[in-house]
Amino acid sequence: MKVLVTGGTGFTGSHTAAALMAAGHDVRLMVRDPAKVRRVFDPLGLVPTDVVTADMVDHAAVEDALAGCDGVIHTAALVDLRRASASLVENTNTRGAEVVIGAAADRGVTRIVHVSSLTVFFRPGGPPMTTTMPIVDGSTAYARSKARAERYVRRLQDSGAGIRISYPAGIVGPHDPGPSAVNAGLASFLHDTFLITTGGLQIVDVRDLARLHVTLLELPPGPDRYVAASEMLTWPQIYELCCRLTGTRPRKVTVPGFLLRAAGTVGDIAKRLHDFDFPLTRDAMEVGTRWPGADTERTTRELGVRFRDPADTLRDTLRWMYSAGHLSAAEVGKLAAEAVPS
Repeated sequence: MKVLVTGGTGFTGSHTAAALMAAGHDVRLMVRDPAKVRRVFDPLGLVPTDVVTADMVDHAAVEDALAGCDGVIHTAALVDLRRASASLVENTNTRGAEVVIGAAADRGVTRIVHVSSLTVFFRPGGPPMTTTMPIVDGSTAYARSKARAERYVRRLQDSGAGIRISYPAGIVGPHDPGPSAVNAGLASFLHDTFLITTGGLQIVDVRDLARLHVTLLELPPGPDRYVAASEMLTWPQIYELCCRLTGTRPRKVTVPGFLLRAAGTVGDIAKRLHDFDFPLTRDAMEVGTRWPGADTERTTRELGVRFRDPADTLRDTLRWMYSAGHLSAAEVGKLAAEAVPS
């Protein structure tokens, strides 16, 4: 089928588009900067030729991009942690979902996938997250934008639109155009100092997330919601896993969770005086130290989509980070000898 993918040169969008093409679908890529397409897709081995330049909040441009499409996967999102950009982030991401998903539903497109986030269910230290839990408004503009978009998409689902929603955990993997937040954090840990604290991290391999999106698109039309995540690991487990994979012992420091949360509060205050694009926020520290985890049993049982072992994801990611020049041979240790030159 002909599928429009928004955010096509982003991490999730590019891998999703490549997975669709590998599955035999005809992909139309919606991007803001077409000059990035070949750079992003060459490493993936499949380069889309149907590329449209459009902003997700431009209704007329989105309508043109949707022409002739049988399906749409909406991955586009604006991420900017600067305080000055808060209103832009919140309004852009909310409006983007309204324009893209709304226009597709109005056209009668029956195969629509919206990429949300597990953070819309996040309650610090709460029970494991499921897709039946109430939506939570986060304290950051990005979190609020995801929650507002989620409510809009659910209203369309309730009205009969055949929209399926994916809820990824922290997205990790190779061939990241960004690098994105979790990949950047992982590189920082190995390059500088590994932070050990309470709580832990739950990731999803971007390739598994892309495969889930293809599956959701190919199902018979109908609304539904599915979690995308591998098993939950504590921060000490992640550190030891990285040590085992690389054969190195990165520097580490242990900081109690309550201190990091306090630092996040200070970061929120500091941004009022000196703006910066760095994830030192109370919301980010709550996620990092009090993540309750989410179960993908239903995703695997109903769809047959399995999520790979975090060790396999981290191994491939660290190899790629070395090949791409994000980490040195000393930082990835024995994985440097296994890496494929970029």
